[in-house]
Amino acid sequence: MKGFIDDANYFIGLLDEGTNLGNVIDNYVYEHSLTGKNAFFVGDLGKIVKKHSQWQNVVAQIKPFYTVKCNSTPAVLEILAALGTGFACSNKTEMALVQELGVSPENIIYISPCKQVSQIKYAAKVGVNIMTCDSEVELKKIARNHPNAKVLLHIATEDNIGGEEGNMKFGTTLKNCRHVLECAKELDVQIIGVKFHISSACKESQVYVHALSDARCVFDMAGEFGFTMNMLDIGGGFTGTEFQLEEVNHVISPLLDVYFPEGSGIKIISEPGSYYVSSAFTLAVNIIAKKVVENDKFSSGVEKTGSDEPAFVYYMNDGVYGSFASKLSEDLNTIPEKYKEDEPLFTSSLWGPSCDELDQIVENCLLPELNVGDWLIFDNMGADSFHEPSAFNDFQRPAIYYMMSFNDWYEMQDAGITSDTMMKNFFFVPSCIQLSQEDSFSTEA
Repeated sequence: MKGFIDDANYFIGLLDEGTNLGNVIDNYVYEHSLTGKNAFFVGDLGKIVKKHSQWQNVVAQIKPFYTVKCNSTPAVLEILAALGTGFACSNKTEMALVQELGVSPENIIYISPCKQVSQIKYAAKVGVNIMTCDSEVELKKIARNHPNAKVLLHIATEDNIGGEEGNMKFGTTLKNCRHVLECAKELDVQIIGVKFHISSACKESQVYVHALSDARCVFDMAGEFGFTMNMLDIGGGFTGTEFQLEEVNHVISPLLDVYFPEGSGIKIISEPGSYYVSSAFTLAVNIIAKKVVENDKFSSGVEKTGSDEPAFVYYMNDGVYGSFASKLSEDLNTIPEKYKEDEPLFTSSLWGPSCDELDQIVENCLLPELNVGDWLIFDNMGADSFHEPSAFNDFQRPAIYYMMSFNDWYEMQDAGITSDTMMKNFFFVPSCIQLSQEDSFSTEA
């Protein structure tokens, strides 16, 4: 059952009917309470299968290229390869991981906006030809080091022009596209399409209207230079909800029919990342320290429970230098589940173990009073949580326990996906049948 981030020898437990995610978490909370109380993940890979089915049902005309940097754990990559997705890679390591699964170079795109020369050469060596580019400087590097490159011109969109100060934004403006195309012609670099990206933080799906209109303009402009355009990449930004996916499809489907109609030879792709993996992973962390403070020490943001009541500061054994690394660059959208119920709630603040002022996980929330040794459960932790941890405070990398229900396994089989296709490292072990005593799932709450 247990694996680590870079461990290809992992197991996936198939859950008997009546055993659910909560049972699995309870089982490992109990186990870790006895053996050191280390943080751990539980990954429900069946949710990835469901997300892919949802994608196929709603936007079947768009081929997904999974963004590897979002979650590059071997089980995730292997199951997505078996499902037939493409992969969007940011560096040599990610390209190598994917190709080790037998994914063909045609199903890999190199999406780093700032490419190292050595990594461009690596892409050329292994046959990864499709890559993105947004400037003359990047074009020159590609021209010198990858003679077979097929470039998607990355254009900026309305939601990331003049964005929040401090955010890194990529993509050339529509005004500058003609210059970049002229450079590509002079450098003999093949432009085959356009990419844009709309952030998941953008709440206005109408941004796609302007982005697709701009993309069509660039296609026409590239045609004037003699480029044969055959690919449109609409980027990522999918939150994972079926409603958002349907909402985006409602906006873009008629526009694709007009600007890039079926039969035009234009392949439509996208780069979903957190869409596939965010909801599939749950993180369990342990409280390692606790402080009582005055309630008025907290900033506004949650309803005060009473001026005379205390507030609590809790320190956990995982933080921004580990599984909560994305908290440094964006707001955390998940609040821990209350592991205790039917108890009074108090204003609380959650911190990582480093005692660093940046290591704040949740500024304030309402929780029952917790004690050192209690556990908190964070849902939706599958995206951007699996990078190499900092050596600060000897942080121990959480174990990962993979699971899948029999129903999800049968759904994969019905789709023609079996363990002897591309899933060579999957070892499916029926729970309560072949698992060892210490790895078996308890069906009791």
